[in-house]
Parts: sequence; C-alpha cells; structure tokens
Amino acid sequence: MTTAAAGSPRTYQVRTYGCQMNVHDSERISGLLEQAGYVRAAEADEQPDVVVFNTCAVRENADNRLYGNLGHLRPVKDKHPGMQIAVGGCLAQKDRGEIVRKAPWVDVVFGTHNIGSLPVLLERARHNTAAEVEILESLDVFPSTLPTRRESTYAGWVSISVGCNNTCTFCIVPSLRGKEKDRRPGDILSEVRALVDEGVLEVTLLGQNVNSYGVEFGDRYAFGKLLRACGDIDGLERVRFTSPHPKDFTDDVIAAMAETPNVCHSLHMPLQSGSDDVLRAMRRSYRSERYLGIIEKVRAAMPDAAITTDIIVGFPGETEADFERTLDVVREARFSSAFTFQYSKRPGTPAATMDGQLPKQVVHERYERLIATVEEITWAENRKLVGETVEVLVAVGEGRKDERTGRLSGRARDGRLVHFDAGSLAGQIRPGDIVHTTVTYAAPHHLNADGEPLAHRRTRAGDAAEAGRAPRTPGVLLGLPTIGAPAAVPAPSGGCAAH
Repeated sequence: MTTAAAGSPRTYQVRTYGCQMNVHDSERISGLLEQAGYVRAAEADEQPDVVVFNTCAVRENADNRLYGNLGHLRPVKDKHPGMQIAVGGCLAQKDRGEIVRKAPWVDVVFGTHNIGSLPVLLERARHNTAAEVEILESLDVFPSTLPTRRESTYAGWVSISVGCNNTCTFCIVPSLRGKEKDRRPGDILSEVRALVDEGVLEVTLLGQNVNSYGVEFGDRYAFGKLLRACGDIDGLERVRFTSPHPKDFTDDVIAAMAETPNVCHSLHMPLQSGSDDVLRAMRRSYRSERYLGIIEKVRAAMPDAAITTDIIVGFPGETEADFERTLDVVREARFSSAFTFQYSKRPGTPAATMDGQLPKQVVHERYERLIATVEEITWAENRKLVGETVEVLVAVGEGRKDERTGRLSGRARDGRLVHFDAGSLAGQIRPGDIVHTTVTYAAPHHLNADGEPLAHRRTRAGDAAEAGRAPRTPGVLLGLPTIGAPAAVPAPSGGCAAH
C-alpha cells in the first residue's frame, strides 16, 4: 500500500541542512526524483510520499537535529503506510547504519558519494519492505552528471570539484567528501552554457577548495583559466565562486577577476583566525601576513571589491593574545561581512581531542566582542556606498521584512544585500530582473535604496520566474528506474535502430 492515490504520481520533499554544496546536492536529488517520476509536494503538504533529509555533519548538534526531526515524522509515517524516509549527506556518510539503528522507521540511508543511487534504493526498500543502507567510499559518478532541478530562475550553482585535500584539524569534510575530484573544464562550461540557455544570469562556481581546481590534472592555473572562459559565454552576466583557500590563491586568479567583465568583484575567503599560532594548530597552511597580502593585491586590482570571510572563535589553546590578533586582522582587512562561529567539538576531528579546550563562557565573551568589531567595520564600509548607484539582481526570499515594508530585495554585483523601493515600477519588477538604484541608507548587514529606481531591465530569468518555470539541466542518462507505467517506446525509424 502506498500513500499516493491510485494512478497518482508519488510526491517528494527534500529538507536541506548545511553549506552551498548541500543546497546544490539537493537540487540534484530533486532532479533525480523528478526524472524517476516523482513530483514535488506542495509547501503545505505535511505527508509527502517521500521525505529526504540532506544532512550536514559540520554544525553543532547536527545529529540531535536530525533525530529530532525523524522523531516528529514517525507518527506521520505510522498513519500513512507506504511513506518513505531517506537520509543522505555528510551525517549519513559519517553515521551510516547507526541511523537505522536509532531510527528504524528510516527506509534509505545514502552517502555523499552515491546520490545517484537514491531512486534505486527507494524502489528496493519499497519492494523488500526493509531498510536500504548504501555508503560508498569514493564517487560513483560525478554529481554534476546527474539531472538537476534548479531552485532559482536567475542564479545557479555549478560544482567544479568535490572533496578536499586539506587536513584542517577542525573540519570533518575531507573524511566525508573524500579527496578532491576535478571536473574537466569542457564539462563545466557546457553546464554553465546550459544554464544560460535556460535564462540564468548568475553562476556560482562551487568547490570545497574551489581555487585548488586543476590539482587532479596537474594545471596550477586552471581556475584562473576557467574564470576567463566564463567571460566568453554570451548572456552570462555574473560569475562568483566559493570558497577559495588562501594557500592556493595565485596572482593569475586576481588578474582574471579584474580583467573578466562578468566576474564579480566579490571574494569570500575564510580567515578562521588571525593568530599564526592558532592557524598552525588548525593546520591552515598560511599565516596572517600571507592572508592580508592577498587582500592587498585584490584591492589594488579591484578597489571596489567586497571581501567576506569565516572566523572561528575559541579554538583549543587560543589565548587572549591570539584572539586580539584576530581582531587586529579584522580591523586591517575591512571585511564587508563575516560569518562568525564559536568553536565546538566535532567528533572525529583532531581538534576534538586537543588540550586547551576553552570554557564556553570564555568563547561566548570573545564571540560577542568579535561580532561588535565586525559590525562596526561592516557598517562603516557600507556607509561609504550611500549615494552610490548599484546594479541589483532581484531575488526571492532575501528580505524577510519586504512584505511589511513594501520593498523588494536583491544582491548588488559585489554581493551586498540591497532592499529597494520599486516606486512607480511596483508590480512590474520580477525576480531575475535587473534594477539600477541609488543607496540611501546603510546598516551593518544590508543597504536600503528608497528612491525611485533609475532603470529596470526585464530579463529571460524574470520571464521564467513570472511563468513559474524552474531551470532543469538533464545531466547524463544513467538508466535509472522510474515509478509508474513506463514511457511508450518510439517506433523504429530505420537504420541501426531497426535491428
């Protein structure tokens, strides 16, 4: 017995936790399921036929969050025979069969290396009425060869590599995602062109260590070449990338950013700590002088560049002097934004067993001081833009207060969040359109533009948003099973097909 009515397609829902890589993996999961005949459940549907959790193992208490959500679903599943629950992602790769032991109502567990197996595993679990756990130690197929249902009409993620060859002591990702695997440049550019053909204006190149791209095929300058090649794609208006590692940042990448018109002058480059002693303990193979030197070169080539970062506070052994050095680097770097984290133990990482674990109250007090310093700087940097004209790619869901304030929101070319008044163009501006407007107010985390827009350009991405179309990239046919009746086989047309 299944929850879907007879003759109706089975519905699915994907719940995503964690980084951009997981968000993009969820787009692939959706694409796979839709290729197999499933349809996305309505937002208000509390009992889809399949619920997929795409998990993260990096965040604190990630396992508690997962098992709490699985617990909430158990009575729903009990009332709806045939409902299936699948768990994938980094936590699944780490915990494996432990998930089914703790939550025996889970039907499928799959890892980071075999996303493409999900439709097969769901079908097998349904046929055998038993849980299916399949975790591979290395990639089955490169994820970007899988069909993808894109969430945005105007912006798309494109993975250029997966895995990481670094051994940072606070990070569990390399053990869950494996060693770095690079896609061939032609495959990447084909995917970018396919997205542009669908109307996408902005592409973000993704990798756990995006600028080490090329290490697998021995080209140290491959990433800079890839950025320049993106500049030759007609219709591609914005190119971003995340996240680069300072140790792999080469001058040719800075030149490519500065000289390729559609590459945005924005850079997210994790600092983690400003203390060389802490960086050494983290096994981060650069020092603060090297980090600041990269920023100096970026700003020399692109004075308008917005630079953002990640910072961890309270790493084991961090002294007050170490923390003060982080504040010094923050003041010198003048970040436009920073993602800040209080260190917490991640089981399976070397840092979890290090001496010098700090009391939570010390970590929290330093975190509050870091936040205050970062916001003082980001506010000052944002105030410099008051009176400036910015180009905004109109977005969905960026402004939580937009409905109440009557504003729309989007991202400027440098990545800053802009809330703007549509003025006389209210009702005409769609997500995916381009607006030019003047900044009237700055806050630490966003800009406001409350005057009449200076210009509005309708785009194919806006047309797609208005029509409710989501871009889909087909990937490579994998011979995946489908649910429901098989499609009709076309009649032979002669030649080899007739034999």
